Amino acid sequence: MSPVLGKPVNRVDGPDKVTGTGRYCGEIVLPGLAYGLMVGSSIANGRVVSIDTTAAEEAGGVLAIMTHENTTKIANQPHLLPSLAGQPAPGESFFPLQDDVVHYWGQPVALMVAESQEQAAHAARLLDITYDVGVPVATIEDGRSQAYEAKMLFGGLMPARDERGDVAGALASAEVTVDATYHFAANHHNPLEPSVTTAQWDGDRLTLWDSTMGVRASQLTVATLLGIPLSDVRVITHFVGGGFGSKAMVWPHVTLAALAARHVRRPVRLTLTRPQTFTSNGHREEQEQRITLGAGRDGMLTAIRHQKTSVTSPFDDWAEPATGTSTQIYGCANYLGMHSLIKGNTMTPTFTRAPGESLGSFTLETGMDRLAYELDMDPVELRIMNHPPVDNHGNTWSSDGLADCLRRGASLFGWSYRDPRPGIRQEGNNLIGTGVASAGYPVAFMMPVQHARARIFNDGSVVIQTSAQEFGIGVTTSMSQVGADGLGVDMDVLRFEAGDTDLPNSTSAVGSMGATMASSAVHNAATTLRNDLIAHAVNDDKSPLHGLSPSSVRVADGRMTSTLDPSISESYSDLLQRNRLLDMEALGSWTPPPLDTPHGLLTFGAQFAEVAVDKDLGLVRVRRMLGVFAPGRVLNPKLARSQLLGGMLWGLSQALLEGNQIDRQSGRWALNNLGEYLVPVHADIPDIQVEFVEVEDDVVGPLGVKGVGEVGQVGAAAAIANAVFHATGRRMNELPMTAEVVMNGAG
Repeated sequence: MSPVLGKPVNRVDGPDKVTGTGRYCGEIVLPGLAYGLMVGSSIANGRVVSIDTTAAEEAGGVLAIMTHENTTKIANQPHLLPSLAGQPAPGESFFPLQDDVVHYWGQPVALMVAESQEQAAHAARLLDITYDVGVPVATIEDGRSQAYEAKMLFGGLMPARDERGDVAGALASAEVTVDATYHFAANHHNPLEPSVTTAQWDGDRLTLWDSTMGVRASQLTVATLLGIPLSDVRVITHFVGGGFGSKAMVWPHVTLAALAARHVRRPVRLTLTRPQTFTSNGHREEQEQRITLGAGRDGMLTAIRHQKTSVTSPFDDWAEPATGTSTQIYGCANYLGMHSLIKGNTMTPTFTRAPGESLGSFTLETGMDRLAYELDMDPVELRIMNHPPVDNHGNTWSSDGLADCLRRGASLFGWSYRDPRPGIRQEGNNLIGTGVASAGYPVAFMMPVQHARARIFNDGSVVIQTSAQEFGIGVTTSMSQVGADGLGVDMDVLRFEAGDTDLPNSTSAVGSMGATMASSAVHNAATTLRNDLIAHAVNDDKSPLHGLSPSSVRVADGRMTSTLDPSISESYSDLLQRNRLLDMEALGSWTPPPLDTPHGLLTFGAQFAEVAVDKDLGLVRVRRMLGVFAPGRVLNPKLARSQLLGGMLWGLSQALLEGNQIDRQSGRWALNNLGEYLVPVHADIPDIQVEFVEVEDDVVGPLGVKGVGEVGQVGAAAAIANAVFHATGRRMNELPMTAEVVMNGAG
């Protein structure tokens, strides 16, 4: 057994972060650094008539004012693409400062560059911008009559309609039906670190320090938009202060920083202000979802119809794929999933934690709870009996575990002691309720081939390299564990280098696939180097291991030892030094399985929640949460638990706190700061328990890692809403569940 893999190793980057020696992209020190600031439109629809820059130009420290009249035209128009690895990944197909058209509130209409951030902000306020103002389409209600059925999602990655069987006929003949419609407010990412890019030109070569979830995506996108060779763009990202999806795609500010640096011939740092993070790097769109379930009296589903309507930008068809889990987590021969879009005056929405599955699962799992009560069945057993051994294509799961998660969770949570009748349990002025929901998140793969490099020096020290990013998930630690395990060395002698396009290619850490993709390449690099070293030793007539079969040699602590005679051994260092080798290295590659792999690919889990609801005020307090998950092999349980706990807390936040509205007259977001856009604080956090169910998976990669980044959020809000119903007898058809929503819930 590995001494490090699967162990709760402390974060190797922890000391750098807590001492402040770790440098984020907004802390890079460069000589002559100037500061850029985007100036956003104060209208949501119309045109820029004029920009009077006179007063701003006279302000101190101003180096340049870039508008659509003097900004260099981009070489290639961006277009929304599904890949974040092998192709550019622009956040939207629109690029600002190219013409006078305004599509949404906050769209960049000018870029101020000055000697300091404060001087740039002061000069920006002096700009006098005149607009020709149009009427915005801001909400679903504004554009409901113009809704149309989408054809493809994620820029063409997947179809927007999923249909099998005869749903209408099955619903008409169903013994029991459930029909519910939900409205979900828009969500914003709000990582601790706003997006920031520092750009520096050296002749024709560009270096970007970009706060991104994918250095390769930034490199590809900027090179494409500027029309320069890929080899002339280097992107470096040592630490990222959170992303949650906002830094998965490459938004215009990254390329604008490069354009500004070239314009003033100095390095330029462009940082989004906190209000700009609400208008400049995507969001989870306002949406409406409807679920219709048909079932027999025995509880077996006979039909599922899942419909979604949401607002997209004027130029992109974007929607979270709400039906990706509902189409397969429960077996049903008759299924229809479809997405309708409304063109609105908003920027293109984007990936936001558990995109699609988060709210899609809320719709399905609250629908399943309604069905359980309609049938007078236990909600846990209803889910277990409807979960199939195959996916919706008839493929067996690469690994399952849902039933085990539900049963294990029910046992730990004390589910059997629950009185299923709503509104029965009361403590003081609080009504107490418990709820459950299944969780499922796709195991996705992204081309191209993943690469990593392992290098050992003749003193026994090791460097593992791949271009993956560390944005708080612990990749530096977990990949150090994988490398040490594969090479057979102690973590103390190993250094992991990442976050640089000059290193071997690894994909963006999105869609909970970062651990799978990076660990597979790192494992293959480390084991390839280990095997090369063993082969060198057994073929070296001066080695004690000479003549042995490579398969009879094991490695631990950097020492190769015969499994037949433990007294026969040699260290890596001795081998290299005797042969006068300064180092040896190996490049490891891993080709992800094709998208049509004949297996069902989901990470499963189960969520349980207990709530207390003030019966007079409608205030909900979550008292405890339990999540049980089956994520395949867990590289580091401490890091995995942290990820899952964070996801569960986001689910709590989505259920009770987070939501934004657009003013229908102006098209402006009502909330644009953390004082008004609510997220949980410590006082909101209940007792949370995270448990694992072990499942083996030999399909998803050499280590069987499925990822835990987002499944922790899936089902959490639904479990809370189901618990609120159990407490009050009222169904929640809207998120967030504010006091008004709780008091006015459907009976």
